[in-house]
Amino acid sequence: MTNSQKFALALQTLPLIAILRSITPSDAVAVCQTLVRKNWPLIEVPLNSPQALSSIAAMVSACPSAVIGAGTVLTPADVRNVHAAGGQLIVAPNFNPEVVKQAVDLGLICLPGVMTPSEAFAALAAGATGLKIFPAEMVSPTVVKALRAVLPAETLVLPVGGITAANMQDWLSAGANGFGIGSALYKPGSSAENVGDSAAHFIQAFAARIKA
Repeated sequence: MTNSQKFALALQTLPLIAILRSITPSDAVAVCQTLVRKNWPLIEVPLNSPQALSSIAAMVSACPSAVIGAGTVLTPADVRNVHAAGGQLIVAPNFNPEVVKQAVDLGLICLPGVMTPSEAFAALAAGATGLKIFPAEMVSPTVVKALRAVLPAETLVLPVGGITAANMQDWLSAGANGFGIGSALYKPGSSAENVGDSAAHFIQAFAARIKA
């Protein structure tokens, strides 16, 4: 199965990316396994976390069914390092065409951060798998609705930043496909049990809003 196929299946299961910022290798496997048991298959470790590549490698080994990768990926070298650690997912806060090209060349899923139509279309032209709307706190669901009016219909749009169970519906109604979930799911030092409880809350809320 290619990374693209695995990613597509993960999106069908739950289009929420767990952002485990500042997680350490000693906690990474337990948290990853808890998320996978909750049927949460998309996980990223920002590269500015302690020993992020070690955490990614450990999680990839322990949770082969999940799509695991890195956030805060800023350079082509970062992409190569994530790939060497076994990561399949590249998430960035910005759009850097060289980062997208390196990810595409290595067969990785790539979600660059964009805010404007110009950035969005440039990222898609470079080969991005989808678009991370970041930081979502700076915009509103109205912005996603406006982007949806001009983007190709099949474009994957994932707002990240300030997303909670309570405000997901507005974004979904505007055309978001899913979200990146950070501190509302995981904070440094959170136990696997606490993360599991938070994950269950988000999963329930997302399912309720999809059915609404």
